[in-house]
Amino acid sequence: MAERVSLALNTTTTTMASSLRTQVSASRLLRFSSSGSKLSFPSSSLSFTRSLVSSPLLSQKRCQAALVNRSFSSAATTHCTAATDPEQLKSAREDIKELLNIKFCHPILVRLGWHDAGTYNKNISGWPQRGGANGSLRYEIELKHAANAGLVNALNLIKHIKDMYSGISYADLFQLASATAIEEAGGPKLPMKYGRVDTSGPHECPEEGRLPDAGPPSPANHLREVFYRMGLDDKDIVALSGAHTLGRSRPERSGWGKPETKYTKEGPGAPGGQSWTPEWLKFDNSYFTEIKEKRDEDLLVLPTDAAIFEDPSFKVYAEKYAADQDAFFKDYAESHAKLSNLGAKFNPPE
Repeated sequence: MAERVSLALNTTTTTMASSLRTQVSASRLLRFSSSGSKLSFPSSSLSFTRSLVSSPLLSQKRCQAALVNRSFSSAATTHCTAATDPEQLKSAREDIKELLNIKFCHPILVRLGWHDAGTYNKNISGWPQRGGANGSLRYEIELKHAANAGLVNALNLIKHIKDMYSGISYADLFQLASATAIEEAGGPKLPMKYGRVDTSGPHECPEEGRLPDAGPPSPANHLREVFYRMGLDDKDIVALSGAHTLGRSRPERSGWGKPETKYTKEGPGAPGGQSWTPEWLKFDNSYFTEIKEKRDEDLLVLPTDAAIFEDPSFKVYAEKYAADQDAFFKDYAESHAKLSNLGAKFNPPE
C-alpha cells in the first residue's frame, strides 16, 4: 500500500547487513547447536502448509533442494519438491524477532509483505502473471515502481536471513517477516500458512500501477477498484487500513506527511516522518480512534484514511473498530491472512 507502513532506514549498505549478521549469528548458531538441527545452504526442504503461529509442525520428511541464488536482483529459479523448509522457517522467525528488536523495522516489513501480495489480479488466472505473493518484489524492475519507494531498505534488512536459510522461498520470507512484525508489535496472532513458490526472473514481475495511491481524486472508489480487483471486500479494506497504526509516511518517498513531528523527531530508528498514531510501533486500534477524532495536527490523515469514516459502507466497520479493539484484531487477522495468500502458488498444493 503506497507508503502505508513505511519506516525510513538509512542503513541500506552491505555494511548494515554484515553488522546485523554479527549481532544475530551467535544466538542463531546456539539455537541450531542445542536443537541438533543442521543449517546447510544447499538446504533440505519440507512440505509445510500449516500455520507457524497456531499449529504444530507435523511434516518431517526431507527432500533435496537447489541452492537459492542470494542476490535479490538476479535470483535464479529454484527446483525442489517443496517450496519451504519448516525447520528453517521456525529459526528464521526467531531471527526476524531479533532484527525487530534491533532495528524497530516493523512497519517496513509489514509493507514488504503487503506490496508483494497486493499486485494480485483475480481476473488473470495464470501464474505468475496474476501477481500476488510470489517474491517478485525482489527484482529491481518492480522495486522501482513508485509505490515501492524505500522498500529496498526492507530487502537489505532481511538479506542476511535469506542468506542463512536458503530453504525458504522469498515469497514465504516476505510474508513471514510481515506477520511476525504485526505480532511482535502487539497485534493478533495471524493464521498464516507457508509453501509459496517464487517467480523465476524479472520478466515475471507485474506491470506498474496495481498498488493503491494515497491521494486519488475519489479515494473510496479508488480503494474499491484496487481491492476488489484483488478479490477483497469493504471489511477487508477497512481492517487492513488499520495497519496504519504502525509506521510513518515520509514526504521524500510518497509526497505525503511532514518531515518530522513531536512523535517522530527522535525515532526510534531513523528519526523523521509523520505517523498516523502517537505510538507508531504499537499495533492496536488507535488508528481508528485518531482518524475519527482528527484532534492532533501532528498525526497524518491521508485522503484514503479519511474515506473510511466518510463512505457509508466503510464507516460501519471503522466505527466498530474504533469502539472494539478485539473486533478489529479478529477481522484484521482474517484479512491479513487472506492478503498474504493472494495469487500464491503453494508447493505442495494447498
